[in-house]
Amino acid sequence: MSTITVKDGTTIFYKDWGSGSVVTFSHGWPLCSDAWDSQMLFLAQNGFRVVAHDRRGHGRSSQAWSGNDMNGYADDLAALTEALDLADVTMVGHSTGGGEVARYIGRHGTKRVAAAVLIGAGTAGHGEVSRQSGWDSNRSI
Repeated sequence: MSTITVKDGTTIFYKDWGSGSVVTFSHGWPLCSDAWDSQMLFLAQNGFRVVAHDRRGHGRSSQAWSGNDMNGYADDLAALTEALDLADVTMVGHSTGGGEVARYIGRHGTKRVAAAVLIGAGTAGHGEVSRQSGWDSNRSI
């Protein structure tokens, strides 16, 4: 089982298949990296290196008490990208994973990023939109 340990001690599980141009996959809530297996298998068989991780608190990664927000998710993705020395990455994110990719770019820049693909992405963390806009997320519509 492939893992890295990030700065707060959380263990992040990841899959790293194939060789060639790099595509990373960030899953939606409450899924894990297995959600991307079909896409990863296809791309790995067709000349790409594909990497997907289980976000902290999901799948085979640690059940961390802290860091369960977009900043923590983005920092975990950065730690994985750095540990594997990935460059010119096409980052794909679905749902919460799309927010993770967007926050990664916001916090860590585009030095390692060639492209970003956001699929049905939520680009703000839980409560962040309501705090920034004054929106009461508990209010009925």
